[in-house]
Amino acid sequence: MTLQGKVALVAGATRGAGRGIARALGEAGATVYCTGRSSRSRDGAVDPKRPETIEETAELVTADGGTGIAVRVDHTEEDAVVELFGRVRSDHGRLDVLVNDIWGGDALTEWGKRFWEVDVQQGFTLMQRAIHTHVITSRHGVPLMLDGDGGLVVELTDGAFSGYRGQLFYDLCKATTIRLAYAMAVELEAQPITAVAVTPGFLRSEAVLDHFGVTEDAWQDAIEKDPHFAQSETPRLVGRVIAALAQDGDAKRYAGQALTCWDLARDYGVRDVDGRQPHWDDHLDAAIDAILDGGVPTQDDIFLLTIRKLQIDFDDARAGQRERIVDFLRRHDAGSA
Repeated sequence: MTLQGKVALVAGATRGAGRGIARALGEAGATVYCTGRSSRSRDGAVDPKRPETIEETAELVTADGGTGIAVRVDHTEEDAVVELFGRVRSDHGRLDVLVNDIWGGDALTEWGKRFWEVDVQQGFTLMQRAIHTHVITSRHGVPLMLDGDGGLVVELTDGAFSGYRGQLFYDLCKATTIRLAYAMAVELEAQPITAVAVTPGFLRSEAVLDHFGVTEDAWQDAIEKDPHFAQSETPRLVGRVIAALAQDGDAKRYAGQALTCWDLARDYGVRDVDGRQPHWDDHLDAAIDAILDGGVPTQDDIFLLTIRKLQIDFDDARAGQRERIVDFLRRHDAGSA
């Protein structure tokens, strides 16, 4: 598989999935524009708690076999985005892969608060960062793709389900990126461009590794703290499945869909950097069944069941599992139907 001669742009490439995607596209030989706000060119990164920069990502892309180009861009500023794609056009005259992975919402998401308790303006700022930026970037990036040979547009999301993600603004942002992919696919139907949404699994991002107090080399040490971490993946896995998508001559069969990293990895035969191929849905279904078939649940069990119940709302394929969860929670006086 090769993306030699192809040009990609990953918006939000500073860290996490964005960095992993940029690196994987570089592995496949692409020239990758790595954009974001955290840059060595400023006095300190935008997020003072995180050391990663777009320049570091670009260097990793080049080390992995591609050509990394770092460009500091605030994607909430439309003029800056227009200038960005003007540069890509001037430098290369084409764009083959566009990935929207801008987030910037961890500090803004008020977990544990009901919608009538949240800071509305804080939520609107989150939407501006996680939704408006994607619209602006696609609006000005896709015309460059239309002028060339077409390509792939990817919206990064969290979960491919239709149910609730536990917090109003977080849910709006992640569900909307899926809807954006669908809407773009409808309007691109007659064009040689495929738009999809992709979710990673349990991502071993830099922040997650720090949360567990482990490094990537010793990530398995955290499994004792969270058994589900055994099914985690590096950010490079979602990058590798997107690189595979970008090389698939029949990618249009996926147009407008919300795709999972774990299913695509199986479909394309892609593996993580350690050779693993974790499948989050299989793992979670087995974990849920074990709780439902077991004895007295722990608080962690109740939490997982409650979250899963919300996720699989409207999922006809898992209607039976949802009914079992609701019945279990009622019998144990936990959660709500």
